[in-house]
Amino acid sequence: MHFRAEAIVVAVRPHGEHGAVVRALTAEHGLQPGYVRGGRSRAMRPVLQPASVVVGDWRARTEEQLAGLTVEPVHSRAPLFREPLPAAALEWACALTAAVLPDGQPYPRLHSALEGLLAAIEAAPAARGWAVALVRYELLLLAELGFGLDLEHCAATGRNDDLAYVSPRSGIAVSRVGAEGYESRLLPLPRFLTQGGAAEWEDILAGLRLTGHFLERDLLTGRAAEVLPARMRLIDRLMRAVA
Repeated sequence: MHFRAEAIVVAVRPHGEHGAVVRALTAEHGLQPGYVRGGRSRAMRPVLQPASVVVGDWRARTEEQLAGLTVEPVHSRAPLFREPLPAAALEWACALTAAVLPDGQPYPRLHSALEGLLAAIEAAPAARGWAVALVRYELLLLAELGFGLDLEHCAATGRNDDLAYVSPRSGIAVSRVGAEGYESRLLPLPRFLTQGGAAEWEDILAGLRLTGHFLERDLLTGRAAEVLPARMRLIDRLMRAVA
């Protein structure tokens, strides 16, 4: 097994005294693990930082064997990890991707969306410039893995107007009329997810609560304790930024 591809580093785990097992997302080959000899060295740390882009060369004798991986830096986002809020966003986006995607299955839309999200975090002067993209990326992850939400019509009336809530059980939108009397049992649906346009912080946080519910229920079963602390750190820092 041998291939060479540009990839986004999403997880790095120490292995042995000096090496590291790296998981990186490629457009054509999906999420790919590989062992990088000397991956924990001072020279390699900024290259193998989650969210950085590399060109990787994977080689293994069999498909079942962990490939040996050599990398060449393309674009490092290591400097962003000195800033608490962007660091938390990069950490969560990469940790989530590494946790839920199966190895070796291509998801070109997710690869493109993740690169767009990471670039937005890097470029935007304030979190409001990338927080909407984060909500949309989480929704895309759910959809690509078979747990997409239906935000096109009301579960109660079948109509597609005045959608304001989502059923936490079915993941289907509910209109204000259809939700009457049951509002407290439903998740608010922020307008930017159905109508586009700018989003206020209240809507962004509602969007994150919405996606967080379904991520934890459908994609992070058995892994919530391992992954969700990164999301909690991000939400906490976003709340501080809003205050």
